[in-house]
Amino acid sequence: MPEYTVNYDEIAEWLRLYKAADDEKDKKHLQNVIVLAAMPLVKKIARGLARRNTDPVEDIIQVGSVGLVKAIQLYNPKVSENFKTYATYLITGEIRHYLRDKVSMIKAPREIYELAYRVNKLMLKLKDDDGNEPTETMLAEELGTSVGKIKEVIDVERRKQTISLDQFINSGNDESLSLFDKIADDNHYNLESFQEDKILINEAIKKLDVKLQEVVIMNYFDDLSQTQIAQKLGISQMQVSRRLKKALGMLLNILSDKERTA
Repeated sequence: MPEYTVNYDEIAEWLRLYKAADDEKDKKHLQNVIVLAAMPLVKKIARGLARRNTDPVEDIIQVGSVGLVKAIQLYNPKVSENFKTYATYLITGEIRHYLRDKVSMIKAPREIYELAYRVNKLMLKLKDDDGNEPTETMLAEELGTSVGKIKEVIDVERRKQTISLDQFINSGNDESLSLFDKIADDNHYNLESFQEDKILINEAIKKLDVKLQEVVIMNYFDDLSQTQIAQKLGISQMQVSRRLKKALGMLLNILSDKERTA
């Protein structure tokens, strides 16, 4: 399992610049760099929610990325001091809404819904003192059915779980805010916009020095931790960290220069 490392101090500074920027083009460049820097958070959440889901993980990551962009655009440090917490709610919400909408179009056989009741009851019975749930194989053996049926039940059940827009969360300033107050209109930013931004980022990465390109690709696209990258390249973890920081700064400059010369 890859280590998900995000430099939130660096992101906080970019967010400050993003909020202070008057030029929409400058804001767009900062947004794209923040998205790249925070992508490990999106992947961690997406893989956690997709662990027992039949949807391709990459699709869920793309949807979660839209939630991240919304978090960047809507984040207000006066309301929530912790960007990671704020972004986590919007990323998770975007993914859960996506999965909820998908399940609404899927009609599971009656036998699956009937089996679901027995599965849920048995899971509570077999859960150990540490809260660990029984495996799919254990459930199948206890209920005298196939592992495939258990997987189908669990998948349907997970898809049915949605977060309540009335769920209250702590804002960091002893204020209770509904998640509904934090989620952007669906038209505010969409997957198509994210895909366009991703193309721009990929083009900018190609203009980096080869040594910087390789650490960016390995960290943000191949999901290798800084320690794993260091071992692979035969350098120290600190050197990897410095290269990543330099690469992100240069990407911001490349994106800005491209806009000025366009």
